[in-house]
Amino acid sequence: MARETEPKTVVVNGNRDGDFDPSAPPPFRIAEIRAAIPEHCWVKNPWRSLSYVFRDLFVISALASTAIYFRSWLLWPFYWAAQGTMFWALFVLGHDCGHGSFSSSPKLNSLMGHILHSAILVPYNGWRISHRTHHQNHGHVENDESWVPLTAKMYKSLDNKTKTLRFTVPFPIFAYPFYLWNRSPGKDGSHFNPYSKLFSPNERISVVTSTICWSIMAALLVYLSLVVGPVLILMLYGVPYWVFVMWLDIVTYLHHHGHEIKLPWYRGKEWSYLRGGLTTVDRDYGMFNNIHHDIGTHVIHHLFPQIPHYHLVEATKAAKPVLGKYYREPKKSGPIPFHLIKNLATSIKQDHYVSDDGDIVYYQTDPQLYKISKRRKWN
Repeated sequence: MARETEPKTVVVNGNRDGDFDPSAPPPFRIAEIRAAIPEHCWVKNPWRSLSYVFRDLFVISALASTAIYFRSWLLWPFYWAAQGTMFWALFVLGHDCGHGSFSSSPKLNSLMGHILHSAILVPYNGWRISHRTHHQNHGHVENDESWVPLTAKMYKSLDNKTKTLRFTVPFPIFAYPFYLWNRSPGKDGSHFNPYSKLFSPNERISVVTSTICWSIMAALLVYLSLVVGPVLILMLYGVPYWVFVMWLDIVTYLHHHGHEIKLPWYRGKEWSYLRGGLTTVDRDYGMFNNIHHDIGTHVIHHLFPQIPHYHLVEATKAAKPVLGKYYREPKKSGPIPFHLIKNLATSIKQDHYVSDDGDIVYYQTDPQLYKISKRRKWN
């Protein structure tokens, strides 16, 4: 394949970024990125992966024991924030199982994935399959799966209540459980239903297995509520669960939205796995980077999901000379990533839909959305 030269100075979607057009075909191949990453970054060490599981479970147990012992209203808010964050860390480890980056053993990956994800009410195989679809089609307007953009026609078909819920903070950061049951607007199916359009016939048994595991966990929570009381289970598990959901929705959204320069979405021949993957965004989460297993190091993860999370930082550093301006250095965070709140809120208020036509499109804004919301509020 001949190398293409970098495009000249352009204005992209109203934004100027020197002489760089993020929608231009990259002047490198994915094989060149792979070759730049050290060989040891591809090695999956199951014992190292399990050590992170044991670490997270120890912290979760310690937090729960402390909360039960003191049962103080001064302590509960700190417990909820910490435990919800640890639930999110468990999700990331289960996410590695789904990609096969946890170990080279499919059986171990499946076992640990079911344990970790069922514990936080995620149907492992149902999610794993839809997440695979997301990685394989990221950046494609119609075929992507996670936080897929609405077309103008679909957006206009939504009622005002739905638009407000989808594009008004904080509602979108509680979307994940509803997505598991119903997917996104315009896409039919459920992660629990083996006959959903998400799955092929040979995947149905796997989906049933995960739904059964999810149901066992849900039944266990009901049983514990009967034994020790629903209020205690709500405090110990229910509130942290929703903190975990907030983490999941915020992080996954910011991986694909909210960059200072709007990034393209593709259709037809303009889309490729490489070009789609290059529209993902790395984020710095300060002190949480290690806690949630460097999931903010997302560009290389999206291109090469087989790389274990503990090698992503090194792999990214090695790949950056090849990626050039297609890699967007994340803004450095303080201990707590408060700077990302602005990115999240601004994107949700501005990134509403994409054009019905065109093979390279950008998010557009509905200027009437919040005017309608205000009229509904005051009438």
